[in-house]
Amino acid sequence: MKILVTGGGGFLGQALCQGLRARGFEVVSFNRSHYPALDEIGVTQIQGDLASRDAVIHAASGCNAIFHNAAKAGAWGSYASYHAVNVTGTENVLAACRAHGIGKLVYTSTPSVTHRATHPVEGGTADNVPYGENLKAPYAATKQIAEKMVLAANSTTLATVALRPRLIWGVGDNHLLPNLVKRAHAGKLALVGDGQNLIDTTYIDNAAEAHFAAFAHLAPGSACAGRAYFISNGEPWTLEATLNALLKAAGAPPVKRKIPFRVAYAAGWLAEKLWPLIQPDGEPPMTPFLAEQLATTHWYSMIPAQQDFGYRPQVSMTEGLRRLALAHKMPA
Repeated sequence: MKILVTGGGGFLGQALCQGLRARGFEVVSFNRSHYPALDEIGVTQIQGDLASRDAVIHAASGCNAIFHNAAKAGAWGSYASYHAVNVTGTENVLAACRAHGIGKLVYTSTPSVTHRATHPVEGGTADNVPYGENLKAPYAATKQIAEKMVLAANSTTLATVALRPRLIWGVGDNHLLPNLVKRAHAGKLALVGDGQNLIDTTYIDNAAEAHFAAFAHLAPGSACAGRAYFISNGEPWTLEATLNALLKAAGAPPVKRKIPFRVAYAAGWLAEKLWPLIQPDGEPPMTPFLAEQLATTHWYSMIPAQQDFGYRPQVSMTEGLRRLALAHKMPA
């Protein structure tokens, strides 16, 4: 079987490609750049832009399934730039499924599609946590549109599922942890609120495994077809404990400074207004969306994913931190 992975060069994308190759699948990765690491594991790479329908349809030629993982993430940027990748790109992936009669689509979504300011989520599932409304962050807004399109496309000929992994981390992370470490060393990292809000995170191997399990069970009429699922380690920790455990494993100083939510929110609002004038090519350290995310309890139930496609996290928080410390040559 031949599988297309969009964004195969990214952190989760490489884990998906590696896992699929280990399972004996032929893998094609559709990326903007070329990644030698994918060459080393026998992945065929096609470079192109997700916003180009012809390019996506071409990349999917001969494929039997698609793992649509590529996205423009982050908390900063124009709505148009997010829409081009996250919405138009997903439209093009669906067009490729129709053009080639592809029967399975596993979509990487995000819990951000359900964002509702400072409304806490405790043990949430896709059935009891509704979509967010009037989303102002372009990432969350465009991913919500895309997820709805993917689930609406589920049919008797195309089985679709959307997975919402929460804060993926682990060995090989080239984005989340490096940014945290850099800011910690610079003394620019702070907790929003008291840091005692519970949050979920997902070790990279567990995030990938959830995709493989969903794919294995996905078929027209299956329990997971046309549905969305939160994915995490299923071990909610406080924000303070999570951040400091990650920083310790990476050899960075702990975060001790705390900023009241109202102050962080106001600073984020001001930054959104002034940052394009101050540093047009950079990203502000805070936004209202980020302040809300950092100050609010968000953790989810893994029961639906377990029941519908057998997802069980294999790597605990403690084991993941041990592996991370080992990779950074730090004592566990």
